[in-house]
Amino acid sequence: MPANEILADAEERMDKAIEVLKKNLSGIRTGRANPGLVDSVRVDVYGSPTPLKQVASVGAPEPTQIVIRPYDTGIIKEIEKAIVSSDLGFNPQSDGRVVRINIPALSTDVRKKMVSRIKELTEEAKISIRNVRRDGNKAADNEAKDKVISEDQRDDIKDEVQTLTKKFEDQAEAISKGREKEVMEDA
Repeated sequence: MPANEILADAEERMDKAIEVLKKNLSGIRTGRANPGLVDSVRVDVYGSPTPLKQVASVGAPEPTQIVIRPYDTGIIKEIEKAIVSSDLGFNPQSDGRVVRINIPALSTDVRKKMVSRIKELTEEAKISIRNVRRDGNKAADNEAKDKVISEDQRDDIKDEVQTLTKKFEDQAEAISKGREKEVMEDA
């Protein structure tokens, strides 16, 4: 594998680790309503569990409320049932056309738990990034051992992989700090 392929592969995989972190953090509650809070909800409709986004539009018109408008009002009961059984701790209310979820304010203890969960998810992302670094370094070592590249080229690749690792770890940390700040707001 040529040097540019090793680096491109490492960068692509590190970028995916950041995307996974962003996705995971979007499901963490802050004091504000966010449509991402119900992304994990699956509704039993038409004989199979279907993501909520596929059967309804989800919005947050107010900072403390999520509004779910089903495309077919006949499935409102199933949507309510899915939200209640999702263990998100929400109590949905329906008027027959839309489902509303009022987001309660978070206690300080709950906020601290959320921050520790954010830190766990960030550390998982950093570990993934470091694993990609290890794989990139191993690929460079193998190429040098097979005499495809020189030892100087191998060392250059390792330096660039380390630079990428630092860049993506810093990015993960910045995303984490921003999310922690959002969670601790209004505390």
